[in-house]
Amino acid sequence: MERSSIGQLLLVGVPGLEMDTETARVFRKVQPGGYILFGRNIRSVQQLRKLIEDLRDLSQIEPIITIDQEGGRVSRLKLIGNEPPNAQQLREKADSTLIREHGRITGELLRLFGFNLDLCPVLDICFDEEADNSLRGRCYGSSVEEVIEFAGAFNDALLATGVLSCGKHFPGYAAAGLDPHHGLPCIDRSRAELDRTELSIFRKFARRVSSMMICHAWYPVFDAEKTPASLSRSIVTDLLLSELGFDGLVMTDDLDMGAIINEVGFNATIERAISAGNHLAMICHRINLAEEAFAALGSVKPAAVDRALAGVARFKAKLAPPEPFAEERFRDLNRQIWELRVATLGEERAAVRSSDDGKRSPVEIY
Repeated sequence: MERSSIGQLLLVGVPGLEMDTETARVFRKVQPGGYILFGRNIRSVQQLRKLIEDLRDLSQIEPIITIDQEGGRVSRLKLIGNEPPNAQQLREKADSTLIREHGRITGELLRLFGFNLDLCPVLDICFDEEADNSLRGRCYGSSVEEVIEFAGAFNDALLATGVLSCGKHFPGYAAAGLDPHHGLPCIDRSRAELDRTELSIFRKFARRVSSMMICHAWYPVFDAEKTPASLSRSIVTDLLLSELGFDGLVMTDDLDMGAIINEVGFNATIERAISAGNHLAMICHRINLAEEAFAALGSVKPAAVDRALAGVARFKAKLAPPEPFAEERFRDLNRQIWELRVATLGEERAAVRSSDDGKRSPVEIY
């Protein structure tokens, strides 16, 4: 992939339910490597499929089309269908068969709409169910063994459908006492503590997930100077790529989160993200800055750009095309989600959705 394709290093959000003239112009110019969709992009099954087809039509190189479809409150597609159980509910049932079924249904549903990557599974371990670190209900285990078993079951079943997976949030938000959507957490854990828990899990998945998302937390054990993991060469290149030997796609968590925008200027963020070893810089909400991000990539050293472009190209070689769309197929999968929900929660609890009741939240969790 040539340097003229530098926009391939951006994963960007989409403003609304359909493509407007100005957004289409920007995307044609920038040619982002991929698009991430949120609740603001979803109104109906036909509308969603058309939006994804339009994004593909705008792209000279087949784009990554991704979404956060975890389960529970982090289930974007619950706006047009049933809400799958979340990771905590599934692990409390302690049945890997149900989790594999969740992975299969999720993958088949995403393929139907044209998604080729799910930003799942969450590999964070749960230290405290009530911690204010954005992970409530999203963790597959409170022990290393639980996370490996249950997140692994979801991951393998998802991959079997042709949808690629993403382990998140490396090297972990579990010990954060602050939600990174609002500010930069400091995770002051020793290397020995990390090796026993968080890194023990990510090490196991280094050969299993298709991609990794790097979190926005400062780890003093790796960086004496205050540095978000997503912008840290010590964490991305030295730890994940070199020590753990990960050879899949590497992306930042959303660079529009408070942990980043309160700490680092926009142009510096883009340059530092790619220089640290990421292949993709994610911009979910400030889509009006896509052209500025495109220009900022020009200040990245050629060797870092070439490495990142090669990583994106390797990943894209694995992308599966969308399934033919049929609304009847959607209804069948939606019914299967309901049956999974009942099997996990029972009839009475299944009738109660997560706390946001399927409505769009002012802060969408990812």
